[in-house]
Amino acid sequence: MKNQIGALLLSAALVACPVNAMAEGTAATSVARPERIPTLDLAQLPEISNAKLSPDGTRLAFLARYDGREAIVYRGVYEQAVQRINLPEKVDFNWLRWAGPNRLLFSVGRNIPYFGDEARQTLLAMKDMTSGVTKILSREGQGLEGDDVLFVDPDGQYLLLSIQRSVYDYPSVFRVSLPDGKMTEVIRAKQPVWEWYADNVGIVRAGVGWESSKLKFFYRRTDAEKFAMIGALKPGDDDAFFDIANVVTGSDEGYVLSDEKTGRQALYKFNYRTREIGDLVYGNDKYDIDDYWLNTDGTALEGVSFTDDRDRVEWFDTGSKKLQSQLDKAVPDRQAWVISKSRDAKQMLILATAPDEPGLYYFLDRAKGEMSPVAAMMRGLSPELLAETKAVTYTARDGTKIPAYLTLPKGRPAKGLPLIVNPHGGPYGIRDRLEYDPDVQFFANRGYAVLQPNYRGSGGYGTEFGEAGVGQIGMKMQDDLDDGMDWLVEQGIVDKNRVCMIGASYGGYAALWAVARNPERYRCAASFAGVADWKSMLKYDRRYLTKAANARWQARVTGTGELDLTAVSPTPQAARIDRPILIGHGEDDSNVPISQSKKLVAALKAAGNDNFEYIAYPDEGHGFTDPANKKDWFDRLDAFLAKHNPAE
Repeated sequence: MKNQIGALLLSAALVACPVNAMAEGTAATSVARPERIPTLDLAQLPEISNAKLSPDGTRLAFLARYDGREAIVYRGVYEQAVQRINLPEKVDFNWLRWAGPNRLLFSVGRNIPYFGDEARQTLLAMKDMTSGVTKILSREGQGLEGDDVLFVDPDGQYLLLSIQRSVYDYPSVFRVSLPDGKMTEVIRAKQPVWEWYADNVGIVRAGVGWESSKLKFFYRRTDAEKFAMIGALKPGDDDAFFDIANVVTGSDEGYVLSDEKTGRQALYKFNYRTREIGDLVYGNDKYDIDDYWLNTDGTALEGVSFTDDRDRVEWFDTGSKKLQSQLDKAVPDRQAWVISKSRDAKQMLILATAPDEPGLYYFLDRAKGEMSPVAAMMRGLSPELLAETKAVTYTARDGTKIPAYLTLPKGRPAKGLPLIVNPHGGPYGIRDRLEYDPDVQFFANRGYAVLQPNYRGSGGYGTEFGEAGVGQIGMKMQDDLDDGMDWLVEQGIVDKNRVCMIGASYGGYAALWAVARNPERYRCAASFAGVADWKSMLKYDRRYLTKAANARWQARVTGTGELDLTAVSPTPQAARIDRPILIGHGEDDSNVPISQSKKLVAALKAAGNDNFEYIAYPDEGHGFTDPANKKDWFDRLDAFLAKHNPAE
């Protein structure tokens, strides 16, 4: 790769913009205050996403928005003119991928009548670039899942699709001819298999399904073998793990992520036929391994990913290692990833991102040694207006080290700032990352320091740290948030009398609980889709979880029944809340039902408390899909904070 890559990136305005000095013992900054970013700009969804490069490296396909609606778009890499496939109303995009250089596959979902009720159905569609025809690849009377693609021929002539013959059948595997859409059954339905898996050359290798409260695994090495059951495991069995989708082509060997030996998720060799864990392949002393993947041929491990302060990739071949090093040097202060590549890996699509850069796509031609910008995810946002986020660590009151992210407002001395504590959702197994977050940028642009604690129970930091959150909702997990505030006050960065907590989902719960538990600490709180009553929430969850999964979830939340859920729930403790709160919820939320917020509002009224605002958003779920609604939420937060915790 030539040195001109760096120059091309500089010409594309990827220069790291001036940022506040930010470290423990932070110094003041002379950077001018940025202009106020309109909430409409911050509320916009990415203009393009899910970008994929065609196997011959000549075309791009991606999801875009036109007049507020989603469309699948494709064009030549160096062309400006685009062609698009508009998605009908009430149809949602799921994913897209190429099938050879001239065919584009994509999945959509819709609600349909189903046995007197309503259910979600997915469909597989294909755009043929040569003929210009778009068609649905489906069978009459098929079941709800119609997009379970197991394998796509690299030349784009056929694919393998797992689909039910009818709603009464287990799924079969069909070979679908892409030129004409003809389907031929190659693997018959087999009770109790609901999920089939194929390797990288198109051999269906395994099937998995539940029967008699056991998870049964069926396996074969070649297409000449019959499937044999290799395991029948009860929930909670120590060896109940199979990443069957990553079996090495032509062998019984594969890989598995396990925390059994080190207390952190690490990658080991794994034999599918004997179900034995082999040698350690890769692990990290501090962090869990998040994912791994094989090369294009499915014959060798290509890379693993994990997150320390930022997302990382460890490559296992020297060529990929060298390329990643060059990308990291070409885009300093950005995270650059190969997100798609041609079949021969001579052309690649690179995504460069950072907390103060929503995302830029670049086309890399390795033969020419050139990289050029092709698209921006958020053209309306100028990086010069966005604040920098840094990784920090502080110590909780019991000595636990809490990793976090701190964003300071640009153009303001890092002294006596107002603070927004912004805990993530989940809570378990989830974590904040070093990435662009419109909520964080909104708060920072308005003049607030923003702290995002990865409190105990968060994912990625090993089993011990994750288990430290068991039974600690509203207790030590909440202490971790308060202790982050105290640390910033001790540093002199934050004014202890100017703090609010704001979050969504579990973060919304934490915000509500903050003003109920410690009103002396917080001037206000805002919650979107927050849990307000843990007893009713766990009761609601039973409808969607298996008996075993529900038991594990209940034990994680309550610590095997030791936690008094009423004592840590805002709704039954509503009489304790006297700080102003802003409550928002999507009416179609199926993760945390809107009844959680409605009952909290009723409890506040019953307690004689009218120091709150409540807004319900029709047609929204556990987050925002309509930028107009997100803008409205930002506008309400803007007015709420200006009234109850002004930055000036």
